[in-house]
Amino acid sequence: MSKYTWLHIGFGSFHRAHQAWYLNELLKQGDDSWSIAAGNIRNDSEHTIQGLLAQNNEYVLETVSPKDERAYEVIKSVKRPIAWEEGLQALIAVGAEENTKVIAFTVTEAGYYLDSQFKLVQSDPALKADLEGGLNTIYGVMAKILRERMKLANGNVTLLNCDNVRHNGERFHDGLVEFLTLTNQQDIVDWLKDHATTPNTMVDRIVPRPAEDLPARIKEKTGIDDKAPVMGETFIQWVIEDNFKDNVRPALEKVGVELVESVIPYEEAKIRVLNVPHAAIAWLGTLLGELYIHDSTNLEKTYKLAHDYVTEDVIASLGNDLIDLGKYRDVVLERFTNPHIKDTNQRVAADGFSKIPAQMQPTLIERYKQGATPTKTARLPATFFVFMERWNEGKLPFTYQDGILDEAAVRAMYASEDPVAVFASDKALFGELAGKPEFVALMREQVAYIRELIA
Repeated sequence: MSKYTWLHIGFGSFHRAHQAWYLNELLKQGDDSWSIAAGNIRNDSEHTIQGLLAQNNEYVLETVSPKDERAYEVIKSVKRPIAWEEGLQALIAVGAEENTKVIAFTVTEAGYYLDSQFKLVQSDPALKADLEGGLNTIYGVMAKILRERMKLANGNVTLLNCDNVRHNGERFHDGLVEFLTLTNQQDIVDWLKDHATTPNTMVDRIVPRPAEDLPARIKEKTGIDDKAPVMGETFIQWVIEDNFKDNVRPALEKVGVELVESVIPYEEAKIRVLNVPHAAIAWLGTLLGELYIHDSTNLEKTYKLAHDYVTEDVIASLGNDLIDLGKYRDVVLERFTNPHIKDTNQRVAADGFSKIPAQMQPTLIERYKQGATPTKTARLPATFFVFMERWNEGKLPFTYQDGILDEAAVRAMYASEDPVAVFASDKALFGELAGKPEFVALMREQVAYIRELIA
């Protein structure tokens, strides 16, 4: 029996191919002091949970390199998959157990409901419902869990954000405190100061939605009938600020996790050199008729879009002191060309309205402050503008998914006299640059460039 529980909220493919893999590595070393319990806020992965419950909570992870080197491993670190139920009683109960010492979560960038000033978007329906006592967001659920933990003799806990959000631990902490303040739960805010930490983290592994032929391939290679398999690339990385409450944590350093004083240089490099080009390649690749990331990256036009953006704007913004960004860029772009991952443009193109302010806006602002015109960075939101124009016309080859898409506002923008000006004046997307004549002119020029590029 494990001494401690690691509760994970957001029990999707990424968690199962990333954090669960690391804890499984500890198990293989004979360290069984931690086990994972995992569940979801939304009822959208029940088939996976039912599959796991039927097979002793174990599943197979397939990893594949760009050279088609495949490996298969049975992951046994998830001991308690938590079936979804109205009211989330079981999930909250595990969160409130004294031996649950880490509560981690992956709820996607859009799942934090933060505007460009990092304040809660209170008008969002899910958040609105939670401000009235609902359980639709990480804040509503965490508030309920912490209320229960306050009753424990020792409720101390680490709250660990594992999403691609800049300064993710701090952002979550501030969003949670704002939520608790808005819901008159100052007692929890006060309790948090002494009883919880929220370290920043950086996570990296490309994990596509499992391909339809994955179960058959696993059966052929391992003999295992798996109802809930998962696949990912060979590359994996996890950097965490070593600020766990009471220093109670798994011995993650023994399995390759980098425990550091500050995660900021790593996360900045990852967001700007990996996440941003990934989204831009998905948008432009789709506009050029591709459906997969590897096919899109292999197009000269998309490769150049990503390469130029990093080379001309990111390296100038971040400098090359700690991480060789040119080398990192080349490794990342090679990872994107992996044809065996079959990652879809649909998956990577999602949540553009969150990605632009969180991931692209800082580079735009910094380059202007350096006295440069961020042409190559502006090209990326310009690509998204043309991509969403196709969406507006009903001409995308797939359903676009976005947690904060305001459909009426987007349709009104494209119906307006000057859609580019409306787009470039959107404060939620571009912060302090919104509406500035030189920025509107730059976006106009870049939208024209993209239109010509795909003609």
